[in-house]
Amino acid sequence: MKFLDLFAGIGGFRLGLEQAGHECVGFCEIDKFARQSYKAIHNTEGEREYHDITTVSNEEWRTLRGTVELICGGFPCQAFSIAGKRKGFLDETRGTLFFEIARAAEQIKPRTLFLENVRGLLSHDKGRTFRTIISTLDELGYDAEWQILNSKNFGVPQNRERVFIIGHLRGERGREVFPITRENSGAIKRIVNGRESHGHSTYDVFGTDGISPTLKTMQGGNLQPKILVNVNPSGNGMNGNVYDSDGLAPTLTTNKGEGPKIVQKPRGYNKGGEHEVAPTLSSNSWHENNLLKSGMRIRKLTPRECWRLQGFPDWAFDKATFGHVIPSILKARLVRRTLTQKEWKLYQRLTRHQQMSNSQLYKQAGNSVTVPVIYKIARRFE
Repeated sequence: MKFLDLFAGIGGFRLGLEQAGHECVGFCEIDKFARQSYKAIHNTEGEREYHDITTVSNEEWRTLRGTVELICGGFPCQAFSIAGKRKGFLDETRGTLFFEIARAAEQIKPRTLFLENVRGLLSHDKGRTFRTIISTLDELGYDAEWQILNSKNFGVPQNRERVFIIGHLRGERGREVFPITRENSGAIKRIVNGRESHGHSTYDVFGTDGISPTLKTMQGGNLQPKILVNVNPSGNGMNGNVYDSDGLAPTLTTNKGEGPKIVQKPRGYNKGGEHEVAPTLSSNSWHENNLLKSGMRIRKLTPRECWRLQGFPDWAFDKATFGHVIPSILKARLVRRTLTQKEWKLYQRLTRHQQMSNSQLYKQAGNSVTVPVIYKIARRFE
């Protein structure tokens, strides 16, 4: 199916859909850094490109009717207005970004809608938000089905629950997509390689039964997810497995053998407690309350590792990090031939390019969807 990628981010939806054989004909993303990564990763030549979705007119959306068969996107969870007399669910959602999806769907009339949101959407505003979304889709002529899926069940060692909503246009409905069963994800997943991280350990880190914390929108600094690694692997205990660090349950229990032990000073107590299982680590209190034993240390996940936890291949990360620099170099070589030396120096100062910052790469990973989950769902579209 030909699809329109809304709230596109770095293209997690797109990558999964394309892996399943579908074709992107346009995308919309307001963040200039995410858009830069998106265009470095994906071949967008000849596609419709939109930035601020609220500025796209109904007339523009209607030009895609008959071409776009599927609209996909993840949208922020916002409370809907209850002020005044409701004239319809579209009016009730006005001013939210879900309304923009509904507006595009009303004009384009694709066969399928493919939406994603946090699990909390189901209980947001005492369930009223979700009911309004489903009612809005019904008003637009779409029958909806939904399911909560966890990334850890699709070959990615990350504990990330999301609700996926499929809307089927009445009269053109294909087979049901849900329920989707979990995959056998017992294979070892290599998500971390310290050798690729400047200033970090040279020991590899693996996720076996271990699950990483849910990646969130991160701005860099002290907000990067952290992992616990064994810097002295013995073969009898932990082999540098991944631990949770942002308030979830521990990601790995201690293996047989000496295992890692963490001495943590619980809040409200004077004595630290020793745990056979790594407790939940809090990045904002780690340095104050915790000590490490048994050859363990803590470090943050690198941007590459966070992208891997979302199922992105390394080539996509490399293109996002450096891909925008290469065309600029080629352009500069052509420009150099026409400028004087003084003009060339000025040009260099004005067009100096750097690789994508780590803070943006962390943010982009946290905002993305998990590619293997999208692929699994996309395979069921007819």
